[in-house]
Order: sequence, then structure tokens, then C-alpha cells
Amino acid sequence: MALPHFLADPPRFLFFTGKGGVGKTSLACATAVRLAEQGRRTLLVSTDPASNLTEVLATTIEHRLTAIPTAPGLSAIEIDPEASADAYRDRILTPLVGELPEAEISAAREQLSGSCTTEVAAFDEFTTYLADPAVLEDFDHVVFDTAPTGHTIRLLQLPGAWSDFLATGTGDTSCLGPLAGLDKHRATYAAAVAALRDTSRTRIVLVTRAQPSALAEAARTAAELEETGIRPSHLVVNGLLPASPADQSDPLYEATRSREQAALASRPSSLDALVRDEVAFCFPAPVGVPALRSLLAEHRAEPLSTEPEPAGDDTATSRGTTDLAALVDDLEAAGHGLVLCMGKGGVGKTTVAAAIAVALADRGHPVHLSTTDPAAHLTSTLPEAVPLLTVSRIDPAAAIATYREHVMATKGRDASDAERAALAEDLRSPCNDEVAVFNQFAQVIREARRGFVVLDTAPTGHTLLLLDATGSYHRDMVRLLGPDKTGYRTPLMMLQDPTLTHAVIVATPEQTPVSEAAALHSDLVRAGITPWAWVVNASLAAARPASPLLRLRAAAEQRQLDRVEALADRVVVLPMLASEPVGHDRLASLVHGAVTTTS
Repeated sequence: MALPHFLADPPRFLFFTGKGGVGKTSLACATAVRLAEQGRRTLLVSTDPASNLTEVLATTIEHRLTAIPTAPGLSAIEIDPEASADAYRDRILTPLVGELPEAEISAAREQLSGSCTTEVAAFDEFTTYLADPAVLEDFDHVVFDTAPTGHTIRLLQLPGAWSDFLATGTGDTSCLGPLAGLDKHRATYAAAVAALRDTSRTRIVLVTRAQPSALAEAARTAAELEETGIRPSHLVVNGLLPASPADQSDPLYEATRSREQAALASRPSSLDALVRDEVAFCFPAPVGVPALRSLLAEHRAEPLSTEPEPAGDDTATSRGTTDLAALVDDLEAAGHGLVLCMGKGGVGKTTVAAAIAVALADRGHPVHLSTTDPAAHLTSTLPEAVPLLTVSRIDPAAAIATYREHVMATKGRDASDAERAALAEDLRSPCNDEVAVFNQFAQVIREARRGFVVLDTAPTGHTLLLLDATGSYHRDMVRLLGPDKTGYRTPLMMLQDPTLTHAVIVATPEQTPVSEAAALHSDLVRAGITPWAWVVNASLAAARPASPLLRLRAAAEQRQLDRVEALADRVVVLPMLASEPVGHDRLASLVHGAVTTTS
């Protein structure tokens, strides 16, 4: 493999972004390791609320600068949204102690407890790594490992959104504290915007897989970034399967490779404007500095592993005798309810959600299939109409516009011109965007009281922020109406009702997706939401491949399947398929082609 183009003459800032599960973290870490080994002081920053730098670097990374002992010259930090929010609240509220009554300080703290403040605080910290002189003095390069695309677009838009808001605003924001803190950093935000838009200082690298949905997502991301004045310059197609040896034949391997090549051949034409690199599939996944060093080595042309194939790779398929239809049987028995498909980006949440929805509709039940994922492709997974099935998408832009119109038509209806102008100014605050999306999310949840709703959620970090907004709304209702829950029913209470809500965690049988899904499992339990089932998607062990490379990877799945079974009461294992499960017929057959276990 030749030196990747995105590593040639690197600027100070490098951003790796793309659809979830395409390998952004591995490539960002490998790039940071390489820069450090070239004697360049390098900082690796994760902006993903569900970051896994600790696993990939094999070093504990926390919400502080951490030197990587195995890579001299490299430091890393994970922007922890909650830690950022705590520090942000302290900065806002500490000066008020002794100046205001305790009741007012407590009220202000409550107003700063929502997802809006969490997002603003994380954004506030993010900009320091683009514009803080102290950071720029200490490091030659800053490499950003970003959250899945939808969340990243939002993050990259925020510097411009807040700069515009601060430039035009004269009052306070709907969450009070943020503007007071943000206004102090107006110059920092302006500098961050300038850095992001300057291609001589910032290189935006889109990472994708050779899959139609991932390539379409890369094209959409490029267009949305262009609209903000941020210009992607490079495209990395990651994880490509090499040609199989002439003496080996495996229908699954050949079908997968042919599908990859066909996807590349039919890629969106807009991607041709980007400088393209291709990185070969490697096994095992690059974990630790030595493996990361090898990932982008010029001489690498084959998968990393040369270990002999272990035996016993079929054990994962002998764990049960029922299938995904058994989960649908249990859902159907209640006659209505909410199914939340949750997990890391790129693990197949959309496919699982669509398959469950199709199965329920085929059994004669009206079903609403929706998504909160800004990067979702429900219509690509299910392009045709299905009787009794309604498909929708919670579009953040449309939700925001609807919310603003509603507030102006109600709260601003009888207001004076000055009051309407102030209200319109307040609604321009990006703080209101999460509120707008939450309102539509809550509306979809309520439909589950009368029928079936299947919700394909955004990748983990963004979903947790949405659940945080749900919790903030619940706390507001409790404060206003009292702790007696008999008079009202908030969306959080509905999510916590196991007779109504079924949380299905989706993962692929690999270390990072399972670790992130396990963390999500714990987060849901802490929020009072009981995970109902796990679906392990795209299992090679369940597919029983003949290719030595695929069998090697299949055998490694066992440890991850054991981890899942230790956590979950219901586990469904879906096999890797030779063709994409697109359309009604293939989704319907997926329901009857899995292995289910109960513990």
C-alpha cells in the first residue's frame, strides 16, 4: 500500500468523519501515531460522546490530556460531554455564590441541567483545540476523531451558528447560562470558524466503506459541509477485501467483494472531486500502537494477521433453535408498543428496525417505522411501499422550523413587536434545536399507546443526548406538577414502562461495537429503561464461511458473543449475508434466518 494521500504534507488540523462503523477511530489513531513517530507533537481529540480511544490505543484516556507512553510525542483526550457540562456549570454558577439567594442559584443550576447545556459545553471545549493559543503552542498537529456524521455536522455547524447568534443577539438565551459564557469567547469561536474553513490549516477526511449507504452518506456529508463553508478534500474507502487467492473459493467472500467493487463503481459522482485512498481490510482489528503503526504502513497489502486459523468457529451457531420471529411473537402479543433499535453507528440498526416493522405489518398490524438518525437511510433499506406500514423520518431541520413557527404563533401571538423580536432572537439560539427534535421524538413515542412504533435511533452518543433531553423534560414536569405520577405521563415514564417500550440493542460481534453497546446497556439501566433484547448482526460464525480469512474472523467472534450472553436475557444472532437485506422480501426472510438464545 502506497503512502495514503491524506497523510501527504498534513496541515495542522485533520478531521476524520463519516458514517458510524466505517473505521474513523482506527484511521485517526493510526494517523496520530504516524505523525508522532515523525517527531511531530500531536494531539488526538475525540469529539464522540461514545468514544473508544481507550480501547484502540490500549491506554486509559480520560477527560484530560493523556500522554501515550508507547507513542512518544502523542497525547490524547476524550471530550466527555458530562464532564464538560459540569465544568461549564461551575464556571457560570461559582461567581454567583454569595451574590444571589441559594434558591435562585438552584433554579439556575436546574436550567443548566439539560442536553442543550451539555452540547454547548462540549462545543465550548472543542473550539479550544482549534483556536486556543496555548494548545497551538504545545502541538504541531491536532487530529480529531469525530462522532458519526449527523452529530459531527451539528458540531461543525455550531461555531458558525453561535458566532452568528452572538453577533446579532442582544438578549439572553433560553437556557440563560450559555450566552453569558459564550459571549466571553466570541473571538475564540470566530477563530475556530476561520480555522475550519481554511484548507491550508484544516483537512477534512471523509471515511467510508464500499457500501452504497456509506458512500451516499459521504456524498451527503460533503455537500452539507460545503454549505457551511467547510470543504472536505479527501475520501478514504476503508476495509476493502483483497482479491482471494486463485486456489481458494468462498461464495460469501466473493459475493462480498463483488458487492464492494460494484458499490465503488456506482459511487455518487460528487465524490470524484475528492482525493481518494483505499485501505485494505485487516484482521484482527488494529488495537494498540504496534497494530496502528502497521495499519498505514506503505508495505502492507494483506490483512495484518498471519496466525494459523483456530478451530471451532461454528460454536456460535449452536446456541439456540429459534429465530428473530420469536421476538416478533412476543411484541405482537401486547397488541401495541414501542421498539427502540439502538447502538453504535454502522451495526445495522436500520436493517433490524425495518425487518421487525415489516414482520409486524405482514402479520396484519398497522406499524409506524421512523428514525431519529440524521444519517438514516430507511427508504434505501425499504424502497417499496408495504401495506399497513408507514415510514417517516424525524428531520432536524424540519423539526426546528416547525417548532419556531409554533412558538411564534402561540407564545408570540399577542406579544408586542418588541417582544416578538426578542422571542424570534431567542429561537435563533442553537439551544432550541434539541428541544425541537425532542418534541417530535415525544410525539412518536405517544403513538405507541395505540399501535406499533418501531424507532431506528441515531448512533449511541446522539441518542444519549436525546434521552437526556427526555429526562430534563421529565424533571421539569415533576417540578411543576409534583412527584405524584398519577396526573401525567411523560415520555421518560413511557420509555421506562417495560410493558410499552422494548429497547433492542444492536451490535456486530466485534470488540468496540460490543463494548459501546455494553456501555449503552448500563446507561439505559441507570435511566430506568430495561434493555429487552440484543441483536448481534452480521455474524460470520453464523454464516459459516469457507474462506480462511473469514473463518479466522469468525472464530474471534466467540469472545464477544460470550460477553453479550452475560448481559442479555434475549440474544439474536443474524448471519453475515452475501447480499444486502434490502426490500420487503429480503427483510422478511431475515426474520426467519437467525439464531436466538435466551438465558
